[in-house]
Amino acid sequence: MKKCFYFICICFIGYFGFSQVQEKPLDSIAEKMIIIEGDSIFQESIALDEVYVFGKLEFSSYEEKLRYYILRRKTLKVYPYAKLASERLEDLNDSLSKIKSKRKKKKYTKQLQDYIEGEFSEELKKLTRTEGQILVKLIYRQTGNTTYELVKELRSGWRAFWYNTTAKMFKINLKEEYHPDDIQEDYLIEDILQRAFAGGQLARQESVLDYDYSSLTNKWGKGEKQKK
Repeated sequence: MKKCFYFICICFIGYFGFSQVQEKPLDSIAEKMIIIEGDSIFQESIALDEVYVFGKLEFSSYEEKLRYYILRRKTLKVYPYAKLASERLEDLNDSLSKIKSKRKKKKYTKQLQDYIEGEFSEELKKLTRTEGQILVKLIYRQTGNTTYELVKELRSGWRAFWYNTTAKMFKINLKEEYHPDDIQEDYLIEDILQRAFAGGQLARQESVLDYDYSSLTNKWGKGEKQKK
């Protein structure tokens, strides 16, 4: 909430102009605090989100460049579905926490599943094998659970097994996880996402996983991002 408040303050500064930001000396050392009009609290600074500068992409070969841009196209295509899955799961858990009856919980879960499947199943069927596998990885990025685990939790163990077996026929593993710290392709996916977030191409949704993108960039030797 504090960070959100500071952000709102910055917006008001930009809208009304700098005339509403004052500096007042506090002591003989001439320390200064920032006062934003309408706020009686003295502040040494205004908290801002981290800003990253992305360098130009460099590739060792045409094949590597082609691979990146194909991966980029597929990642941008399927990310909204992973984001939606995370949002629906959050809504589901929030609603289920308010329902006491097991029967009503089961009924509500079934209704939500049918709604999601009816709304997006046809679109998902159009995905290629590689797009489907990227989606599985991104669902893990957004929820911390594999697609197999989510199906097993929301349906039954047999249903999850069936889905996984069927997916393997198309070389899609529903138990696939997302590890940009260990797998280069996962790092490239993360790089694509971060650049798309910064450029406004995708709506940002933070990952529930614990990794630092700056450290990943250093590890994989890209050097594409520096903190301001």
